[in-house]
Amino acid sequence: MLYDFKNGECILINKPLTWTSFQVVNKLKHALKKHPSLFFETKFINFKIGHAGTLDPLATGLLIICTGKKTKEISTYQNLKKEYTGTFFLGATTPCFDKEQEVDQTFEINHISQNDILNTAKSFVGPQLQIPPIFSAVKTKGKPTYLLARKGVEVELQSKPIEIYSFEITNINLPLISFKIECSKGTYIRSIARDFGIALKSGAYLDSLCRTKIGNFNLNSAFSIADYINKVNQQSENKTI
Repeated sequence: MLYDFKNGECILINKPLTWTSFQVVNKLKHALKKHPSLFFETKFINFKIGHAGTLDPLATGLLIICTGKKTKEISTYQNLKKEYTGTFFLGATTPCFDKEQEVDQTFEINHISQNDILNTAKSFVGPQLQIPPIFSAVKTKGKPTYLLARKGVEVELQSKPIEIYSFEITNINLPLISFKIECSKGTYIRSIARDFGIALKSGAYLDSLCRTKIGNFNLNSAFSIADYINKVNQQSENKTI
């Protein structure tokens, strides 16, 4: 396959664990800039690259990277339906709703049945208002709230409209609950974990997360960062453009 960087590319990357989306973009940008012959602007004066939807560092999965003229399509990709798989840890909470911080509270789970879990998942399907995590990139007075939260500043976030199209429980092995969720743009799965625990009169946090689809784009078609860079290097060496 030849990559048309002169007119822009839509790159599907499988984001590794602990990497930020910004780090993935920077890694690819650095790799591509080693091959100026692949672009019109050999000095990269107008070189553009960006991602279409952030993944948290502790999430893995599909990340769409756009270059050149394709960066104009980023907002289109951001608006597409998303699919995630992952696990909730039931019976505890953390301040950031995932494993990036230590557990701050524990809760009883003996009262929770399998039917309770399945019925709770069903109750989440549909349009709703969701409060984003304080430890997120949502901005308050022009600053990401995670910066304020890390300084101990109290932040009150407003709820935002989202939609859960489907919510399937794929395995129950308490305290872990495996799931698959299809949702709209702007949905925080960490917030679903928090709300899921509350709905069960307990607590929960996001134990693992993988984005498997964005619209019709599938994780199965994505490259690792290393594999994609190798293909770009090979294409440049072969002077196929």
